[in-house]
Amino acid sequence: MTSTDLEERRAALRERFATWTPMTLDARLEACATEFADRPFVITDDRTLTYAETAAWVAELADGLAALGVRSGDRVGLVMANYLEFVPLKFAIARAGAVAIPFNYLYRTEELHYVLEQSGCHVLVTMTGFASLDQLGMLDEIAPGWDTGSQRALPELRDVVVLSTDGRTRDGVRTVDDLAALGRAHPGGAGPDAGTRAQPDDLADILYTSGTTGSPKGVLITHDATQRTGYASALTRAFEDGRRILFSLPCYHMFGYVEGLMAAMMVGGAIIPQTAFDPGRYLAGVERHRATDILCVPTMTVALLEHPDVAMRDLSSLRAILSGAAPAPVWLWEKVRDGLGVSEIVTGYGMTEQGGAMTLSLPEDPLEVMSSTVGRVKIAGAAGIPERDGDLTEFRTIDVVTGEHLPDGEEGELIARGPTNMLGFWRKPEETALALGEDHWVRSGDLGIARADRYLELTGRSKELYKSGGELVMPKEVEEVLSRHPGVSQAYAVGVADDRWGEIGVAWVVAKPGVDVTAEDLIELCRAELARFKVPKRVLFLAATELPTTPTGKVQKFRLSRMAAEQVAPAAP
Repeated sequence: MTSTDLEERRAALRERFATWTPMTLDARLEACATEFADRPFVITDDRTLTYAETAAWVAELADGLAALGVRSGDRVGLVMANYLEFVPLKFAIARAGAVAIPFNYLYRTEELHYVLEQSGCHVLVTMTGFASLDQLGMLDEIAPGWDTGSQRALPELRDVVVLSTDGRTRDGVRTVDDLAALGRAHPGGAGPDAGTRAQPDDLADILYTSGTTGSPKGVLITHDATQRTGYASALTRAFEDGRRILFSLPCYHMFGYVEGLMAAMMVGGAIIPQTAFDPGRYLAGVERHRATDILCVPTMTVALLEHPDVAMRDLSSLRAILSGAAPAPVWLWEKVRDGLGVSEIVTGYGMTEQGGAMTLSLPEDPLEVMSSTVGRVKIAGAAGIPERDGDLTEFRTIDVVTGEHLPDGEEGELIARGPTNMLGFWRKPEETALALGEDHWVRSGDLGIARADRYLELTGRSKELYKSGGELVMPKEVEEVLSRHPGVSQAYAVGVADDRWGEIGVAWVVAKPGVDVTAEDLIELCRAELARFKVPKRVLFLAATELPTTPTGKVQKFRLSRMAAEQVAPAAP
């Protein structure tokens, strides 16, 4: 694929979206159903939904929700993996004028209890079970009597609807099919204010953060925001008409939701969602459904390349991959190009509070760009900021301690401002004020450099800095030194409270198989290359499978800190 071809595709998109018309999510679907009625929209191994079929199902489900009493601004929770039903339910909630809360479907009982209570959802649509989890059993613990309407533990929860994913149902509890039937019996819903439509700038989603730094927070996102971000992805990556995107990344997270679902709609494309990551199923799905694009994080990308089926499957339809959420070296991108036969390889960076991925590398960028940067600010055209030449957002850096804005090109905490920023955190006004401030710049917690050419370089996490003996330590510096040792596969430095030093540095290391390495070896390496206060006081080892991660593969440093605190005795003088 030449740069000329990519620019021609971008030109076609710019012409298609010469002006940006804000819409609600359901209005966007209706527009797509009119234009792309018979095109596939959601493709699974068992069933394919066209745009028209999806829109018709959405109307029934929305009327069913209205008949249940769902009104404008009510909150509807979704505990659902990437099943085909997720898509019509998501748009039905929007059509009913309600707010969707797609929860992490891997939550255990205490975690689910917290978000159900904190969100105050009025209706919950849940799977009966998934993997080893029993969602109905968890509800029995959290809110006894939920299935008979007698529960009191969650006072705002009025109704529960279930999708049977394991053959079970519960007497007296509506299924998703029952909800659609209720809608058919009550077209337009019930009551004079049923089915009141939202506005594009209204709240559409409460998305709970995956928690790399602590308890999940409900991020408030408008209808218009995710569509702008999805269009910017299509434009930056130069989507062709009808792109098919395969992914297992969950749609409760911005990665699957925006880079998959929203982006595909902008070109009348299709998504091929899978309920869990399995490299063999990914490769089989590409072959069977002629996927042109896949979404991954680097750990998934490595698993695809190492799977024996990679040489046996017909991957000729595949031309693109977005592998984001964590940095990766040039050799990985070279293997992706050669092993998967793709020509459009990109990475990106963002956060839920900013509206998802705000940067992407360009598919025509040299591979080295993806290892030295996290891409450039997304090209958004008519959906972007006019005074920023159509960029989706604006990045700057601030001093970590004082919060003062720094000159362009200086390292500091990255902040962003633009039309996709969150409205705030649900029921957390103090945290909203800290995150947004009066000028609506969203603080990222990431350290980096915003370059003049719109590309970003990440250098660490401001929230992961620790102070040992009065000196600030940047974990990335320690991690880079440790990673140069031939026996180290991965390294993570964290701070642990200490009576004498305030905090001490502890390094968690994943050793390479077959290579001998000791804690003393690594501490000596750090002493040779780092200032004394940066040298970790302890080195601990663990297997890669023991690393605590979010569902999108990000290592949770705060949990590593807790694990270290449990193992480390007070530091010697």
